Amino acid sequence: MKETSSMEKTDDEVNKSAREYLTFRLDQEEYGIDILKVQEIRGYEPPTRIANAPSFIKGVVNLRGTIVPIVDMRLKFNCAQAKYDAFTVVIILNLHQRIVGIVVDSVSDVMGLIPEQLRTAPDIESIIDGESIIGLGSLGDRMLILLDIEKLMSGVDMGLVADS
Repeated sequence: MKETSSMEKTDDEVNKSAREYLTFRLDQEEYGIDILKVQEIRGYEPPTRIANAPSFIKGVVNLRGTIVPIVDMRLKFNCAQAKYDAFTVVIILNLHQRIVGIVVDSVSDVMGLIPEQLRTAPDIESIIDGESIIGLGSLGDRMLILLDIEKLMSGVDMGLVADS
């Protein structure tokens, strides 16, 4: 039986301190959101448009009896193009007991990141509110922008999640 020093962590300890993120692509960037906020991943289907909604709110879909607003993150983040193809998916999120869908270019995978792989995001002017960026996840030569999706979706400009 192998003994571990106090400086070494067992696999179980590392797994417990790791947080899991669902990674997805928007244009050339890769983002990560807390997997615990994700309810399901679905193929894109055109939603029913809502009059006078911001352009990034594509409309609503009926998901097993629940009306779900659909936000196109590519439009929200001013990506160069937002084409709908076989890879385009909708991530259904459960936020503050509210169901919201976000349209992304593609979903990559679920990644466990340990604290040593997390970096603070630089203070740079961005289309994304700085409060909504948790930090950056470093995986070798890959860099993930980690989003606090709950804060992002509850922003005043979104009009989706009412303050409780």
